Amino acid sequence: MARLKVIAGNWKMFKTNSEALQLANQIKMKTTDIKNTKMIICPPATALAVVNEVIKDSVVSLGAQNFYWEQEGAYTGDLSAGMIKSSGATYVIIGHSERRQYFGETDETVNKKINTALENGLNPIVCVGESLEERESNITDKIVSKQISGALKGFNAAAAAKLIIAYEPIWAIGTGKTATPEQAQEVHKMIRDLIRNLYDDDVADNIIIQYGGSVKPENADILLGQEDVDGALVGGACLKADSFSEIIHIAESL
Repeated sequence: MARLKVIAGNWKMFKTNSEALQLANQIKMKTTDIKNTKMIICPPATALAVVNEVIKDSVVSLGAQNFYWEQEGAYTGDLSAGMIKSSGATYVIIGHSERRQYFGETDETVNKKINTALENGLNPIVCVGESLEERESNITDKIVSKQISGALKGFNAAAAAKLIIAYEPIWAIGTGKTATPEQAQEVHKMIRDLIRNLYDDDVADNIIIQYGGSVKPENADILLGQEDVDGALVGGACLKADSFSEIIHIAESL
């Protein structure tokens, strides 16, 4: 079946407000012909409102990179779902491996954040993936299954259907290494089968599963051409309008 291709750009800790404004403008101009591919850009929190002003009348959607699960309170330096939503975001990345690695994110906190995101009408992009050591120990399926089961604990089929899952092998993020198309397809199929077991055919057949990990124009067509790969969560290549729009156009052509 034909699922929507969804290309999201995670800008990470790059771009001041003026740089963000410029990049968002360029992406908007280079993708005016896109009809069948969902586009999401996730600038740093400081630039969300600025970028929203640029893209609000376009087909490009806005996402945040993180938030805290409490509605408000004494959490210095953090942001609530309501705050990021008020800046124009409709998507939010949850549980990125860098958040897990550097900031102590766990399957439990991912679960709480998904719950809060859905309560606030935000669409979660939930990241899962194994380390190089786990890949070499042949426990990828076990690790990714545990992450997904933990993330989705307590959610019914209607809630699960609202998620985008991003499979990001940690060993391929920012390293220039990419999972082979076969490796990506294998894990994406495993994730879809797991969703089928947890819920039903309808959720499994329709859920968007993105691949993330050194996606660039040179490998986008072969990765996005895999049966169970429904798009990409792009890192480095999304920081330049040319390479990001090229990936989007590749997705559109498929």
